[in-house]
Amino acid sequence: MARTSKQTKKRAPQKRRTSGNPAKRPIVEQGPVTTKDWIGAARLRTLPLAVAPVVLGTGAAQTVDRSLHWVIALACLAVAVLLQIGVNFANDYSDGIRGTDAHRVGPARLTASGRIPARRVLTVSLVFFALSAAVGLGIVIRTEQWWMLAVGAACIVAAWFYTGGKRPYGYNAMGELFVFVFFGLVATLGTTWVQAFFLPLEAWLAAIAAGLFACAVLLANNLRDIDQDRLVGKRTLTVLIGRRATQTLFTLFVLLPFVLSSWIALLYPIAWLAPFALLAGIPAVLIVWTYRQPRELVIALGLTSLTALVYAGLVYWGLVG
Repeated sequence: MARTSKQTKKRAPQKRRTSGNPAKRPIVEQGPVTTKDWIGAARLRTLPLAVAPVVLGTGAAQTVDRSLHWVIALACLAVAVLLQIGVNFANDYSDGIRGTDAHRVGPARLTASGRIPARRVLTVSLVFFALSAAVGLGIVIRTEQWWMLAVGAACIVAAWFYTGGKRPYGYNAMGELFVFVFFGLVATLGTTWVQAFFLPLEAWLAAIAAGLFACAVLLANNLRDIDQDRLVGKRTLTVLIGRRATQTLFTLFVLLPFVLSSWIALLYPIAWLAPFALLAGIPAVLIVWTYRQPRELVIALGLTSLTALVYAGLVYWGLVG
């Protein structure tokens, strides 16, 4: 009887493991989504990375044609910013439905929070992609560079498959390469081409610098999320090479653009002012090397974006001054 009573004794309920997919996890009510939440999901800290290549590309174009084609320049800026926001919402959606953002350290994401249908986030992303494509089409019509339609389509496809699709390249250590190509080379050189129809050396140097800054921001972001990414099987470059190598690579990516600006300054002396951007860049490097909590890297990310923007402004001044 004693044995029977032990067998029938009520066991304490065990905690159930929930799936990483937000669609399968119980939704915890956190209040309605506000405008602030949508702005946060747009990740405004990354927008200087969209502005910098356009500023640099426009400056390079003016070394060929001194007149400022401000309508096309503003259109290029609109394309870059709209595409960047579209990418950010696409990442929110794709990472959210995969469960990658379930325990993330940075700001909360709309999809992962479960407070809004994932499809709505996807729709917002597609709207920004469509707006970017529409403005880009206007540039193509104005310049009659019809082959650039293929370039624009490639940009949108690359933006989506960073975290979207069955085999996102951002999950397989390819993020930095694609960011360098599209947010550095394509954005800067494309801006120069539609204004000058020529790519001087200044444009190539500026494009490489913009790509390096974009890669540095991505490294800071992935260093912040390294533990979570390992947990969910996201194989970023940071996960593969580890913290110390990522810190070293980040430092190189922040500093190398200033080597390139020194080269530019040999012909355009005002560009010697570009190192003033290190007033934001050096603190970012120090945070990356000394951080104790992953949240501190959010500050490093913002400072690196600011460094790229200030750098672009000073190099532009050097090229046109």
